Amino acid sequence: MRRDLLFAAVTARAPDNSEGAHLERLQGIAVSPGVAIGEALILDNEGFRIPRRFVQRDAVEAELARLTLAVEAAAAEVDRNRVRVAAELGDEYAAIFSAHLQMLNDRRLRQELEDMIRTRHYSPEYSVSRALGKYAKVFQSLDGEYMAERANDIFDIQKRLLRHLLGSSRQELAQVTSPVLVLAHNLTPSETANLNPQFVMGLVTEIGGPGSHTAIVAEGLGIPAVVGVGHFLTDVSGGETVIIDGDQGLIILHPDEEMLARYRHEVEEQRTLAAKLETLRDLPAETTDGVKVTMLGNIEFPAEVQQCEERGADGIGLYRTEFLYLGRDDDPPEEAHFAAYHEVVQAMHGKPVVMRTLDLGADKMRTMPNPEDERNPFLGLRSIRLALRNRDLFRVQLRAILRASAHGTIRLMFPLISTLLELRQAKMVVADAMEDLDEAGIPFDRNIQVGMMVEVPSAVLMMDRFAEESDFFSIGTNDLIQYCLAVDRSNKDVANLYTAADPAVIRLIDMAVKTANAHGRPISMCGQMCGNPLYTMLLLGIGLRSLSVTPAAIPEVKRVCRSVSIPQCERVAAQVRTLETARDIKTYLKEELSKVFPEFPV
Repeated sequence: MRRDLLFAAVTARAPDNSEGAHLERLQGIAVSPGVAIGEALILDNEGFRIPRRFVQRDAVEAELARLTLAVEAAAAEVDRNRVRVAAELGDEYAAIFSAHLQMLNDRRLRQELEDMIRTRHYSPEYSVSRALGKYAKVFQSLDGEYMAERANDIFDIQKRLLRHLLGSSRQELAQVTSPVLVLAHNLTPSETANLNPQFVMGLVTEIGGPGSHTAIVAEGLGIPAVVGVGHFLTDVSGGETVIIDGDQGLIILHPDEEMLARYRHEVEEQRTLAAKLETLRDLPAETTDGVKVTMLGNIEFPAEVQQCEERGADGIGLYRTEFLYLGRDDDPPEEAHFAAYHEVVQAMHGKPVVMRTLDLGADKMRTMPNPEDERNPFLGLRSIRLALRNRDLFRVQLRAILRASAHGTIRLMFPLISTLLELRQAKMVVADAMEDLDEAGIPFDRNIQVGMMVEVPSAVLMMDRFAEESDFFSIGTNDLIQYCLAVDRSNKDVANLYTAADPAVIRLIDMAVKTANAHGRPISMCGQMCGNPLYTMLLLGIGLRSLSVTPAAIPEVKRVCRSVSIPQCERVAAQVRTLETARDIKTYLKEELSKVFPEFPV
């Protein structure tokens, strides 16, 4: 059957199930805990933001005219492509564009779109998204590769129409002005960096893994998030009520009243627990036998300092500085760096701030050409490697950090150090920056501590040598897990292998802590692992006494610290060392935590 005739047959029989859709549960990967209930804001894989917008009765005719213009513009665009391809390759190859023209001009489709605008007062954008999404889903449900290709035809038409209706692609999430749950194919680092936490109440993406940038930012903002759900955006429309269960990794579409009532109760329970945990704000993270645990906060943006202060953080254990580079067409100048760093240092009132230098890949920076043959960015030009390759850019950041150090307590930290030579080269650039400031008469802390992240197995294996040249260490479990287990932390297809509970990962952490302690070097942990209360007793039992977590996780982790003794934690660590699989370790840790907090969500 010809494409256009096949489409006509589907439009004739496709059910209009836009109203009264059945409850649907989708399983993804839980990356940030909590429950969120709210209105969906959809970003498809081209980034079109398609809200459920209604038009006023007196604006219906104008909206119909706008739809007509969009259809005509899309048809003209398709026809130009058809003519060009026919001239270059022949009519056979241009047939697909002829079919697209037939679909665009299909009377049934046009009538359905007009009816949605006239009778339901849907906007043209929402009508196009709703109607064509429904037809694409019908094709996807049919067997055979040929039918799947027809779904792609529908999506192509949908995107053309939306492009002409909306006039642009991705709209800034920072411009959202009402509470929403963002459902997207994926979010770029610059988009996640520009999220407005006042209105974005939860996140879901079709792709991604537990260590993806989206996951890290969501956890930092303290909003529920689920990633790696798979293709589902055609099953939901903007404005519909959606539930995000960040504890179980569930997305619930079209929830009924019973389901909504159940989850609203959970939200209330979370608020009650949060209120109880607020009483810990001014209390130390001290074990029952009097051992003090330094509780630090991880931040991505200067504004997050307030969240750390509100939760009683002892300082900032990880200040990610990447946000300054994202979403820009140029490199941030020194003054932009200094302003951000100075703001954080001033807000912490003398408490320590650990600033990590640039930790991005060249593929994420607009000012740099994508490296040739960069098939795996995690193994390529990123972090300290990128900084050392671009020393002028590196020196700008270091000068700003050093300048800010004159106004508070700053510790400087390098990411992804894998060899002694890298550490030495990075420290040489610091020395150069200090010399520059000296010559200019600009004050800075001459005794600033310079440390490194422990994120790759080579750093653990060589830690006795690193301890001679590094003032302190911080274990970054997100990357350490990835490199230890050879698992791409943003790939949902291997997400089941990415776990902090793997015995090999725990052995590396154990080895790192023992070596650092033996050489009298302070060691902390700033990865996602230590923000999960499930691992608190294990980490204390291994010997860690400094933890840096997202602001939202501080009260829960502090609560565990204040409820256990070090001998108790050491017994837990000893037992974990005897276990052989991640599943056994997680099960055991859950059992031990439930003995302390029977009601604790794990």
